[in-house]
Amino acid sequence: MADVTERIRSAIANNRILIFMKGNRNFPMCGFSAATVEIFQQLGVPFETIDVLADQEVREAIKRYSNWPTIPQVYINGKFIGGCDIVRELHETGELEPMVKAALTERAGN
Repeated sequence: MADVTERIRSAIANNRILIFMKGNRNFPMCGFSAATVEIFQQLGVPFETIDVLADQEVREAIKRYSNWPTIPQVYINGKFIGGCDIVRELHETGELEPMVKAALTERAGN
């Protein structure tokens, strides 16, 4: 468990925008994952994905790590944001884009 938790922690720390999802950005394997990827593609920002279907250990551990039962899970600047519905709502209200741009600006400044 400690090893997978460290892999998750490291992935989150090393990526400003990270989506734990079913499939990957080019081939989402569920509608919620596809919708989440589409939002970040619309924003035109760089982001990374981790396919939880490719690693059952990560799939289960990420749910414990975030205390969130569903996939996808979005992390921005090391902080858990939520799943598809929360990301969609943040995007619709205009709150997501400034959050994303701040995270990317912070990264560029480091």
